[in-house]
Amino acid sequence: MRKIDTSKLVDAETVLTDKYGAPGTESRREFEAKARAYYYGVILRDRRKELKMTQSELADKVGTARSYIARVERGETDMQLSSFLRIAQALQIDFTPVFI
Repeated sequence: MRKIDTSKLVDAETVLTDKYGAPGTESRREFEAKARAYYYGVILRDRRKELKMTQSELADKVGTARSYIARVERGETDMQLSSFLRIAQALQIDFTPVFI
């Protein structure tokens, strides 16, 4: 088995701090907001594709433009909660809490 020199490995927090600033700084908050927007966009896009729905079909269901759906899926827009919930509802995503 091959041995790997782990002495040069850097943890994710160090990489993020070097590139986007320390946690709590404005540049880090901006990065984290963009990362969340992208993450939610991927979830919505994957669900849309799972339902074999086009962006245009989803836009029609939600009452918005296809270009808006495209921007949401790429994480390029600051989506309001109401818009997120309308899109999620159109994609049959349920937010009902599950009690164990």
